[in-house]
Amino acid sequence: MNRERISEILASFSSKRILVIGDLMLDEFLWGKVSRISPEAPVPVVEIVREESFPGGAANVARNLAEFTSHVRIMGVTGQCQHADHLKRLLTKEGINIDSVQSHECYQTIVKTRIIARQQHMVRIDREKKLRLRAEHAALAIREIEALLPEIDAIVVEDYGKGMLAQEFAQEICALANRAGKILAVDPNPHNPLAWRHVSVIKPNRAEAFASAALPFEEPIDPPERDAALLEAGRILSQKWDTDNLLITLGEQGVLLLRRNAPPYHAPTRAREVFDVSGAGDTVIALFTLALSAGASPEEAAEIANHASGVVVGKLGTATVTPAELLGSFEV
Repeated sequence: MNRERISEILASFSSKRILVIGDLMLDEFLWGKVSRISPEAPVPVVEIVREESFPGGAANVARNLAEFTSHVRIMGVTGQCQHADHLKRLLTKEGINIDSVQSHECYQTIVKTRIIARQQHMVRIDREKKLRLRAEHAALAIREIEALLPEIDAIVVEDYGKGMLAQEFAQEICALANRAGKILAVDPNPHNPLAWRHVSVIKPNRAEAFASAALPFEEPIDPPERDAALLEAGRILSQKWDTDNLLITLGEQGVLLLRRNAPPYHAPTRAREVFDVSGAGDTVIALFTLALSAGASPEEAAEIANHASGVVVGKLGTATVTPAELLGSFEV
């Protein structure tokens, strides 16, 4: 893709209106240094020197989108606690509309705390209790989606398997998006197997693709477009989910796009250095959806998403890519 074409697509991003639905989390990072081993147990003592917090889970998808458009709305649930308040403040600070976030005392806000020292991820502490979205809260969300449809260009569903998404809710989302002719992108979770039907794109990673296709995992083969096991998983999933586009992220191999009546399209990785893969999948689904809504072809959208992912894996923590960084990645 030449610079003129990528610039044309990027110029359309700012006007796009995207609704993100899914499991919301607060990502905490504690940065420290290690100079000794604890006398109490054979573990390092980490002296914390800096703390940071970022929107995580589906909220990280919204955060990636907000780098390119100010018309991003997030839908999910939290508890009623200081962590929920902090998460909503962070989202608001980044210009993300939180009017569709429900906060109820019956839920626990998901918090993931990572301790990092000497650029090494030491440990992650999870504070979560898997929620089951109550019927009255799901009904409220569906009514809100229906009301919002005239005002949005695309919906991204990010399933982290924490309980926000169940089959009936998923079916309603698909039905509403299809009736309204809206782009619907889904990042599925094999631990929460849902029957997604008639969606614009579904984006599993390699392991998730094999798991969702009920096939034993097989190691990668180069080139991916000749990886028979991967292609078979893709064939099964394309039929199972009846999707226009199946985008499989492949880590160091980049991404593989499978479409009806078209040969596999492979975009090799653009990462120059890999420091942290946290949230890279969020970046891919965000930028692919945004590019599709801006009129890019699926192949162009795959290239844009792949370049964006190549930028964020070169950063530590739950990172995003800026428009300047994305454009610059096409000039390398």
